[in-house]
Amino acid sequence: MEDAIVLYPSPGRGHLITMVELGKLMLKHHPSFSITILILSEPNTNTNSTLPNYVESSTAQYMATVNSTTPSITFHHLPPISKVPLSTSSFLEMNYLIPRLNNQNLHQTLKTISQTSKLRAFIIDFFCDASFEVASNLDIPTYYFFTSGASALALFLYMPTLHKNVDKSFKDLGNMPIDIPGLPPIPASDMPVGILNRNTQLYEYFLNTATHMAKSNGFLANTFESLETKAIMALSNGLCVPDGVTPPIFCIGPLISSSNQDGDAHECLNWLNSQPSRSVVFLCFGSMGLFSAKQLKEMAMGLENSGQRFLWVVRNPPPDNEKEPNLDELMPKGFFERTKDKGFVVKQWAPQVEVLSHESVGGFVTHCGWNSVLEAISVGVPMVA
Repeated sequence: MEDAIVLYPSPGRGHLITMVELGKLMLKHHPSFSITILILSEPNTNTNSTLPNYVESSTAQYMATVNSTTPSITFHHLPPISKVPLSTSSFLEMNYLIPRLNNQNLHQTLKTISQTSKLRAFIIDFFCDASFEVASNLDIPTYYFFTSGASALALFLYMPTLHKNVDKSFKDLGNMPIDIPGLPPIPASDMPVGILNRNTQLYEYFLNTATHMAKSNGFLANTFESLETKAIMALSNGLCVPDGVTPPIFCIGPLISSSNQDGDAHECLNWLNSQPSRSVVFLCFGSMGLFSAKQLKEMAMGLENSGQRFLWVVRNPPPDNEKEPNLDELMPKGFFERTKDKGFVVKQWAPQVEVLSHESVGGFVTHCGWNSVLEAISVGVPMVA
């Protein structure tokens, strides 16, 4: 029986790409292993709306490219779920709920893989926490892959302790400093939005995940020691799970896709080739970074008034954010004529890793998603948050 590892990413391009890079890293050290990546299909909600993050079209070409270049990695699509409640108040709740509703399919899939392979590890995304119970019942070693940094991991692992020691919601504590091992004090009002209110379903999901993580076989974190020394030390020394034993943490970052994952060279790279060294500021706000039409006009005016060379990725304002933007309607009148020698606007998406690696790029205006932060740090591009 061949050795196999199963990876279970949360939906969303950033989570999937990072999990694929993890698979590639494992194959580099263990080329005889087979890697199966489970893909959550978009749920059937019996509506015309697409659930946030479940946009398969944005990842289909990427998966096809991986299939052709790395045959030891295979993608297995779990069957779509029906009867998904639409009463959930946020996409974060949905990210937790969909894997839970998939547990029966997951159980059968893991059993099937185990019949033909020796399943050495099951590595799950933070949001796929519901699968921990399934893997535990099947006695499969389970690891959590934390796609953010060690500082966020320290916070979430410490959450059961905070829950026990603090009897109010963070939202009701104002600027009271919250002490977390390995981190500077954080004002209660600045805690992650998903855990501000302890009386919500989302808070309960996060709390349960932290409890399960402390019982897992270990954590893989997309970070490196010299970037987050204090947080990693706090985790390694067991300070974030004071009432138990902390599983081992493996810092395997930075995991960054090495090139354009969708095949063809993008037109913006040709434009960058004609720009002076370190002269261009790159503006990109991730797969979920959305702005109103008014905000886009304000940003355009700011860029124009700065006189700075720029490469800007623009997405359509919500709720039609998956549609291609009409730039002539969104930008101020005459904007493109006035900035034609200095600016380049890209619709929807740009190959961020290649852009940041380009000699012409000298700065990055970013939403500070963890993948974006690591990509910028790795090539030494300064960021404006």
